[in-house]
Order: sequence, then C-alpha cells, then structure tokens
Amino acid sequence: IFGLDSVESVLPYEYTAFDFCSEKTMKRPSENLGQVLFGERIEPSPYKFEFKKPVVCQKVCTRTYDTNNPSDKAKLDFLKKGMLLNYQHHWIVDNMPVTWCYDVEDGQKFCNPGFPIGCYVTEAGRPKDACVVNSNFNEKDAFYIFNHVDITIYYHIVEHEQLGARLVAAKIEPKSQNVDNDNKHTGVFNIPYTYSINFVEDKNIRWASRWDYILESMPHTNIQWFSIMNSLVIVLFLSGMVAMIMLRTLHKDIARYNQMDSVEDAQEEFGWKLVHGDVFRPPRKGMLLSVFLGSGTQIFIMTFVTLFFACLGFLSPANRGALMTCAVVLWVLLGTPAGYVAARLYKSFGGEKWKTNVLLTAFLCPGVVFADFFVMNLILWGEGSSAAMPFGTLVAILALWFCISVPLTFIGAYFGFKKAGIEHPVRTNQIPRQIPEQSFYTKPFPGIVMGGILPFGCIFIQLFFILNSIWSHQMYYMFGFLFLVFIILVITCSEATILLCYFHLCAEDYHWQWRSFLTSGFTAVYFLVYAIHYFFSKLQITGLASTILYFGYTMIMALIFFLFTGTIGFFACFWFVTKIYSVVKVD
Repeated sequence: IFGLDSVESVLPYEYTAFDFCSEKTMKRPSENLGQVLFGERIEPSPYKFEFKKPVVCQKVCTRTYDTNNPSDKAKLDFLKKGMLLNYQHHWIVDNMPVTWCYDVEDGQKFCNPGFPIGCYVTEAGRPKDACVVNSNFNEKDAFYIFNHVDITIYYHIVEHEQLGARLVAAKIEPKSQNVDNDNKHTGVFNIPYTYSINFVEDKNIRWASRWDYILESMPHTNIQWFSIMNSLVIVLFLSGMVAMIMLRTLHKDIARYNQMDSVEDAQEEFGWKLVHGDVFRPPRKGMLLSVFLGSGTQIFIMTFVTLFFACLGFLSPANRGALMTCAVVLWVLLGTPAGYVAARLYKSFGGEKWKTNVLLTAFLCPGVVFADFFVMNLILWGEGSSAAMPFGTLVAILALWFCISVPLTFIGAYFGFKKAGIEHPVRTNQIPRQIPEQSFYTKPFPGIVMGGILPFGCIFIQLFFILNSIWSHQMYYMFGFLFLVFIILVITCSEATILLCYFHLCAEDYHWQWRSFLTSGFTAVYFLVYAIHYFFSKLQITGLASTILYFGYTMIMALIFFLFTGTIGFFACFWFVTKIYSVVKVD
C-alpha cells in the first residue's frame, strides 16, 4: 500500500496518517531514492488473500471514534478533510496498481491507478468527486467513507511452467456501507473496514502487456498522439526553413567576402566581417557565464542519458522511482564534465581566479537548488507530509554532493585549467570597436525575448502532459516521444540562437556570448509563465502550503531548464562563430 495523494493538494500523506487499518507484524519494505523524493511510502497491507480462494465481506478492523474526545475528533476532522480534497488510495499487487475503473462520456471506461478514500455531498445536495458515480449518495451535507472494497484479481494459467498462473490485472470497486452513525451527529462513531476478493481467469491479456489497459484508458491519449505529431511536423518544418535561410545567406556572404581582393572592395566591407577583431573579446561577468555553462553541461548530459535509458525501457512506470534515482545518480557522477567545461571556458575568457571558479561551479547552482528544496522540505515536515525527506536521506544526499560530486568537479576543473586555452581563428584587437546605434529588433532585450518563442513552441504540448504526471498524478510512459521532443528542442534552440546571433553580428554588435546564452535560456521564462497559467487554469490546488510548494518546485525546474537551454544556445553560437570566421579570409 502506497501513501495517499490528491490533485487538490501537493501534500501526500502516509497510509497510516488517516487512521486506516494497518499491518504491524510485517516488516515495512524499503524504498529507493526516487521513491523517497516523490513521497512514495510503501506499507504492508492488512488486506490478506490466497490465490483462487475467494473472500466475502472479510472484516479487517473497526475504528471507533468519540466526537467528545479531542483526539478522536481531530482524527475524524482530518479524515473529512481528506474526503473534501479527494485524497486517493494507491495499492499494488504483484507490482501492478490496483485500479478503479468507471464509465466516462461516450461509453468509454477510465481506469484510475487509485481510488478515493470517500466523497462529500454539499449542503445544496450536489455530489462531489466520487459521489457522482453512485445515485445512493444523495443526503445533503454528508460524508461517505469508502470502508468496503470489492477486489477482482484477473489471472491466466501458464502452461508448461512451474509458476502455475500469472496476475494480469487487479481492479477494485470502493463502497460505503455499514457505518454505525450519521457522520453529522455527535457521540460514538464506528467505522468497520471490510473487503471481498474474487478471482477471474482471463486468457486474452498477456503478462507482458498487462499494463496496457491502464495506459489505453487514460483520457486524451489519442489527442496526445495527434498533438505531438502535429507539433513535431511544424517544428521540423520551421527548423528546416531556418537552416535553409542560414545556409543560403551565409553561402552568399562567404563567397562575396572571399572574392574581395582590392582595397576598394575592403573598404566596402560591412556586417559581421567588420567585427572580426572583437568577436572573441572576453564577455563581462565571464566567471558567472562559465559557471552557468559548466552546470548546464552537467544537466544536459544527465537529461540525455536518462531519457535514452527510459526509451530502452529501463525506467518504465513499473520500475518505481527508477527515473528520479537515475537522474540524481547521473548528476552526482557528472561533476567532472561540469568542472572541465567551466574551467576551460573561464581560462579562454582570460580569467585567473581558478579557485573561485571551481568553488562556484561546485556550489552555486546546486546550492540554490538545495536551499530551495530544503525550504520546501521544512514546509512538508511542518505539514506532516510523507513527501518530507527523512533526516537520514537528507544527510545521504549531502554526502553524495560533497563526497562525490564536489571532488569530481575539482578533478574536471584541474584538467580544464591544465589544458591550453581555446585557440580562436582571428586575433582580438586591443581597442574595442564602437558599436553603432542599434535598431529596435537588434537590441539585446527584444532579441532575447523573441529567441525563446520557437523552442517553447516545440515543447509546450509535452510540457502539459509532464505537468499532469507530476501534479495530477497521472502516469507518464511516452518516453520515446519525449526523447524525440528533446532532440528537436536542442535543434530548435541551436538554430533560433544562431539566426539571431547572425543578425546581431551583421548589425556590428559583437557581444554574442551572454546574448546567445540568454536567448535560448529565455525559454525557461516562457516555461515559468506557462506553469503559472497551468496552476490557475488546470489545477484545483488549495491551501497556502500547497501553493508555496508548487511554486517552490516550479522555480527549481525553471532554473534547471534555464541552464539547460542556455548552454545549448551558447555552444551552438560558439560553433557557428568559430566556423564562419575560420572559413572567411580575414586580412
């Protein structure tokens, strides 16, 4: 039995928090790091059964409450609050989620990997949430707790194997029955918890595809496929247009510039060739830029490897917590590339404070994320949520950071500073060239704002489903499409940033380093705006603590996305600028 969560609250709770029947004789199974981070706490179940032995109305326990007792009243109030916020049970059998299947519009059936603890009928007689599916729940201002469950186990017989049979589905139907007292009255209040189990042989479901009935029943699955394909076609078309424009324009420019032999022709030079003596001038705040690029490289490699393994099926929803565990472990082990990239770029910028550089690379961005996460964890501790990370796990994460990631960052920085600086194809003049007055479209801020639109356009559909999986507790399994969108995001960030960089160089503005980073990094601002819109339009989250947690975790995601996309834009422009100035003959 997992903990309980709700689409109306960010705070998950352990199963025992609502005073349900519990199993105290069996040892609690251990969770991996990803499950702890997501607040998944597995409890041994008090609901017992043996294969092919049906059970009818088996009693588990009875909870007795006296509303005159402050402790009992607090437990009842917490239970009612859980029903108001539509908290959901999550049970598993043989690693399969126990699903609650019910009819939705157009005769479709939706199978939810969880079922509510109860429901509420308002004072106006309007049933909320699960009360809608049962016409018997018609009493006004009444709470109905689902204290009885009918469980159906589907299996098929395996011939020529010693296993005998395999479980292929587990479905549940929650009911409210045999409650002693009207929940609006005072006095002693009894809630008996019972269950029934039935076994059904099903030869049509293969064991390898036993998850399919859950995934296929999810709402808007067909719309998701169509929208993703539509988005990919549009983005590929736009990317092709940008690439064609760049290749045609640059080919003409390079051919024209290489044909200029006379002094008269040289005097007619204009555009990006005029700034060849300043294009590799070190940027302002080169220390901070190099640190951001080191952290962004670490995040980029981590994301690529994690999605690659997810596409191969190693990080499927059946392997609980594996996705987050893989991401955290990879981030810890990728300290060396972060230190190397930051040190190498900082040295090419002419920086000499190598100690400050390596310390900032190891602690600045991870420190900001950890500080935000720690504050969120304090709120979860205060609310008694199961998502609050235990002190031991917090110490373990700090140990991974300080004892593995930081030393690896120092090793990478050592090799980065030891290696010779990056050789540029053209020399940098001693006196900076004066930048002419820029038009509105070539000024820094408008270009940066425009640069993030196209990359965001290729991810916002996937972003909707990812946010749904995080905040609405829906299962996400389309990692193949996600990996494809990741590749197209990289291409789109690169092409959009290169295009704007080319326009700025033609306008004789050679400050491309920070601008290239911020142009594609501005996609994170659109992500943040979309997350705010999603909060107010799609979610039903209530309560100050849940709101703070939502925006706290969103800020962490926005920072990571900013570093990730900004790094893509910088290295794309770095490659582009190096290539064009090495191809053109510069006198």
